Amino acid sequence: MITTDQIQTLLVSGGTVVGPDGQKIGKLGQIFLDEQSGQPEWLTVSTGFFGTSQSFVPLSDATVQGDEIHVPFDKDKIKGAPRVDDEDGHLSEAEESELYAYYGRTYGGTDTYESTTTAGLGTTGTDTYEDTDTTYTAADTDLTAGTTGTSTASAGTTDDAMTLSEERLEVGTERVATGRARLRKYIVTEQETVTVPVQREEIRLEREPITEGNVDDALSGPELTESVHEVTLTEERPVVTKETVPVERVRLDTDTVTEQQQVTESTRREEVELETDDDGTTRR
Repeated sequence: MITTDQIQTLLVSGGTVVGPDGQKIGKLGQIFLDEQSGQPEWLTVSTGFFGTSQSFVPLSDATVQGDEIHVPFDKDKIKGAPRVDDEDGHLSEAEESELYAYYGRTYGGTDTYESTTTAGLGTTGTDTYEDTDTTYTAADTDLTAGTTGTSTASAGTTDDAMTLSEERLEVGTERVATGRARLRKYIVTEQETVTVPVQREEIRLEREPITEGNVDDALSGPELTESVHEVTLTEERPVVTKETVPVERVRLDTDTVTEQQQVTESTRREEVELETDDDGTTRR
């Protein structure tokens, strides 16, 4: 059985509702007490996006472990519970009956701890009981069992001030791949023209007169004969050879360029307004 002291501790520290498989369901919202006995009977848990949706869960089988309230229902079951308008901090008999039916509890009948004025909340016996009171309110600020002080709409309020929150942008950077670059070597065939000097021999006929210096050579042979003199002519021709030589080295490298980019995102914040009953005015 969960005591009001445990409930008050959880509300002050910010309790967490946990399902049977250890899954975190959400933050503890409000605690609703039996109007007659002052014992905890229902809790609300934030299950929606950013905790905007409140779902009711019965406390009859719940247990407290540290700052956690363990309930025998999973998150999907709790999120599917009937929506109840609890703005006035009050549950009607019809609303409570609908919630009990959804969670498989019988609303009405005889409870092991039956009382003439109120149901024995948090019993360890059967879940069927006679509920003679018809409404339930949120817990008093001191959460003392049986206390008949002023009821508030939220049992999580521990003082007379509201906490306003706002969203703030946290902008960082991440490195992502935007493209790939690669070097590919291929062969290109080009025509190259080079001028090369070459030499060749040509025939030139030379005549010389008979002189005292060459008369002996001229008269050394027969007087009249036929003969042939042969000369071999030569010439140079271009000879082309090729060799492969390294001419350059190429590699890929990167440069880091810093630029300014603007990021635009919407943020939310809480505002507070004051409503007065005397003149019906609202002030922000």
